[in-house]
Amino acid sequence: MSTTVSVILEIIKITVPALIVFATVYYLMKEYFGSQLRMKSMDYKQKATSTTVPLKLQAYERLSLFCERIDLPSVTLRVRENGMTASDLRMSMMIAIQHEFEHNITQQVYVSQNLWEIIKIARDNSLNILDTIYETIDPKADGAAFAKAILAYHQQQGNPILPRALQAIKEEAGILL
Repeated sequence: MSTTVSVILEIIKITVPALIVFATVYYLMKEYFGSQLRMKSMDYKQKATSTTVPLKLQAYERLSLFCERIDLPSVTLRVRENGMTASDLRMSMMIAIQHEFEHNITQQVYVSQNLWEIIKIARDNSLNILDTIYETIDPKADGAAFAKAILAYHQQQGNPILPRALQAIKEEAGILL
C-alpha cells in the first residue's frame, strides 16, 4: 500500500506543477491574443475613420451646394429660356430641383437622419413656394413674367428653410471636425 501511496504522491507532484504551468500559459496567451485583437480593432477603426471623415465632409459640401442650387432665383436663372410659358418654366424648375435631389440622394448615407429630413423639407418647401407663386400667374403667360414673380417673392419673403438647412449642415459638419 505504501507503494501505491508513493506512486499517487509522485503523480500529484508531477501533475500539480504541470496544471499550474498550463493555467499560467493559458492565461498569458488569452491576455496576449485579447490585446492583439484590441489593437487590430483600433487600427481598423482608425483606418475606417480616416476614410469616412473625408466622405462625410464631401457630403456636407454637396448638400450645401444642393441648397444653393434649389434656391428659386438660382433655378430660374439656370433653366429659363426665351419663349417659355409660365407653365413650361414651372415644369422645368420642378424637374431641375428633382434632378438635383436625385443627384445628391446618396449623401444621406453620410449624414444624420435628422439632417436628411431637413434637406427633404428644404426641397419640398422650394417646390411649394414655386407652386404658390405659379397660382398667382396665368399659366400661358410669358416665362419672364413668372421669373419676375419668383424674384419679387424671393426679395420679399425668400425661402426661410434654406438658410436653416445650411445652418444645420454647418452645425453637423462642425461636430465632425
